[in-house]
Amino acid sequence: MKKNVIIILIDGGRVDRAKRSPIFTNLQSKSVFFPQTITYAPYTNAAMHALFSGCYGNRNGTYSYWHTSRFKKNEFKTITEYLKDRGYFTCGDAHTELIVPKQGFDEFHIHDENKDDLSKQHSNLIDLAKTKNDQGSNFFLYLTYSNIHTGMKDEVLKIYNNFSKEYFQNKTINEKRYDLFFSKAENYLEIILQKIQDLDLYKNSIILIISDHGISIGEKFGERAYGAFCYDYTIKTFAYLISNDLTPKETSNQVRHIDFMPTILDLLQIKLDPSYESLDGESLIPLINGLKFKENIAYSETGNPLHDKAPPKAPNTKAVRTSKWKLIFNEYNGTKELYDLEKDPEEISNLIGKNLEIENMLWNELTKLQRNK
Repeated sequence: MKKNVIIILIDGGRVDRAKRSPIFTNLQSKSVFFPQTITYAPYTNAAMHALFSGCYGNRNGTYSYWHTSRFKKNEFKTITEYLKDRGYFTCGDAHTELIVPKQGFDEFHIHDENKDDLSKQHSNLIDLAKTKNDQGSNFFLYLTYSNIHTGMKDEVLKIYNNFSKEYFQNKTINEKRYDLFFSKAENYLEIILQKIQDLDLYKNSIILIISDHGISIGEKFGERAYGAFCYDYTIKTFAYLISNDLTPKETSNQVRHIDFMPTILDLLQIKLDPSYESLDGESLIPLINGLKFKENIAYSETGNPLHDKAPPKAPNTKAVRTSKWKLIFNEYNGTKELYDLEKDPEEISNLIGKNLEIENMLWNELTKLQRNK
C-alpha cells in the first residue's frame, strides 16, 4: 500500500496550548490525537533522531546535543531510508541540518529562521511534492516550523540563564510571550493544512503533526526553556496522526516518539529490515484499533548544564514514565524524584522514600533502559 507521508514538526509546541487551541482542536476532529506523547529528549536533535529511527538515542548514538554526527547510520535504518528504498521522493526542510538524520533524503533545505516566511516556503515544497506525486512518485515530506524556537532563543535564551530570578518571578510575562509564539504556529499550521486540503492530499497521505518537546514558562527554577530537566512541561508533547485508514479518536494512553516510525511503516505494510538493529518503538495500530495494547514505559534523558554555559556531553538527568507515575534520577547529584502524575500533574510533591512499591519497579526499569548505551 503506497501513500505519501508528511511529518510536520512544531518545534517547542506545548501540549496544554494545543489542547485549548481552536485550530489544533479542529485538527483533532480528523486525526488520532495522542495528548500523552513522550519525547526521548527535551531538545530537538536527539528527539528527532529517536523519532526517525524508532530507537532511543542511547542506542542509536545521538544522545546529546553534541552527538548528531555519531548517529549509527549503519545500524539503524531511518523512516526516510525505508521510503527512499521504495521509490519515494524524499524532501525535508529545517533551520539546521543537525536536527534529523540525513540518510535517504533526495533534497534537504535549510531555511533562515530569522527571515524566511515558513508558510510560503513550506507551501512551495508541498507544491513540489505534489508535482512529483502527479508524475507517479509518492513522496515523503518533512517540515520544521522553527519560529517558537527562534523566539525563545532571541527573547529568553540570549537574555536569561537557568538561574535568572527575574525570569522565574515573572511567569505571567513568560506565558504571554510564549502564547504569542504559539499563536504564530497556529497561523502557520492553518495555512499548511489548507494547502494540503487544496491539493487534495488528505485522501492519499499519512500526516503526522508532532512536537519535539515543550517549553518552560518558569515552572521549575533551573530551567528557563528546555533541555535541563525531565518534567512533563517539556517531555510530554502532542501528536496528531491523520490517514483515511484511521478513525479519528483521542487516546489517553501514553505513547512515545519512537512508536511513530513503526506505526507509519505498519500503515504502509512495510516490513522491518532484519539487517539493521531492532527497534525500541512499537506500532500503535493495535491501540488505535481498540485491540489489547500494553502501555510501554517511556524513557527520557537529558544533560543538565547546571551553572555551565553549555550542556554536558552525556546525559545526567534521566526519567522513566507511565501514564500515572514518573521516576527521575538526577545523576549529577545522586537524587531521585517520584511523582504521582494523576494527583500531582505539576510534579511538586516528591514521594521518593515513602515505601511505595512503584518506586522499586520504576527504578529497575530505569536501570535496564539506561544500560542500553
